[in-house]
Amino acid sequence: MWYQTKASAILGIEYPILQGPFGGNLSSVALVSTVSNAGGLGGFGAYSMSPQEIAAVDEQIRAATDRPYNINLWVNDTDAVDGTVSDELYQHTRELFRPYFEEMGIAVPDKPAPFQSRFEDQVDVLLHRKPPVFSFMFGIPSADILAQCRRLGIVTIGAATTLDEAIALEAAGVDLIIASGFEAGGHRPSFLASAENSVTGTFVLLQLIREKVKVPVIAAGGIASGKGIAAAMALGADAVQIGTAFLACEESNATPLHRDMLFSDAAKYTTLTSAFTGRLGRGIANRITAELNPQAAHYLPFPLQTTFMSHLRKAAMEKAQWDMLYFWGGQIAPVLKHRRAEELMQALIEETTAYFGGLPGTQSQTG
Repeated sequence: MWYQTKASAILGIEYPILQGPFGGNLSSVALVSTVSNAGGLGGFGAYSMSPQEIAAVDEQIRAATDRPYNINLWVNDTDAVDGTVSDELYQHTRELFRPYFEEMGIAVPDKPAPFQSRFEDQVDVLLHRKPPVFSFMFGIPSADILAQCRRLGIVTIGAATTLDEAIALEAAGVDLIIASGFEAGGHRPSFLASAENSVTGTFVLLQLIREKVKVPVIAAGGIASGKGIAAAMALGADAVQIGTAFLACEESNATPLHRDMLFSDAAKYTTLTSAFTGRLGRGIANRITAELNPQAAHYLPFPLQTTFMSHLRKAAMEKAQWDMLYFWGGQIAPVLKHRRAEELMQALIEETTAYFGGLPGTQSQTG
């Protein structure tokens, strides 16, 4: 059966379909539990949450499903040296964005307060809570953390945007590796080279990793249908991770406007930019990405740029100035069809089963 893979066995799930764990308050318990209860692996992005908030959401997920689920953290959650930024760079950024703040009728914010990494405290509570699966981005946890996960029975999943990153993850002893192609929506989780130089497409990256790495690989980026799943598996994927299609579902914590934008004509035009957070990510192109993308060197480091831009986002939301808002989304958005997560899961399973069942020498069966 197509769904009986090494990944599904390791994760303890019925179908090797993972829901992308969305950060920035876009994840929801409802989405995680819906996907997990349907036989896939729901995922919750918790990198922006306090340890107390992570413990609370883990409790809520456990109450909503008795199936495996995934909690995701960012190993490197800041690019700001000593947590802050020079006055000179802040002034550059201030002047670059001043016209947009003035247009919104709000003052340009002061230099963001210093940011201190939360990863260690987040991991402590995660190890205490022992979720079935711990996935991570932007690096590799310490050998001690990974050893504790193995001892506690927590399955680990690392994200790679290059072959070198996949090799490093395998050497560290992670259980599964995500091949994150540049088609994917959201941040590029690169950690060995710059994100700007780590933009291989999903299916090429998948093949490169399969040639050199023995750990099961999860394909992510540009997949939103059964045919996409079948294509990934034909190239050696043991599972797929689907982000944009699940983000567009009503169960996600994306705003109704964000979800509608993913189904709109505007979703045909996505771009990679660091203008809104300080880290490179893909979303729907807008006026700011068109005008400022070449000025990336003048943006504040992550997450200080996020803090800086939050003032503009709030004003743009209040005044319905959509061309100044950035909506995360992948290149696959124009083919999305489903607005309910349960319906999407059912369609993915049925389409993949039908595809493999229609091939010579195979039988069409469901799980």
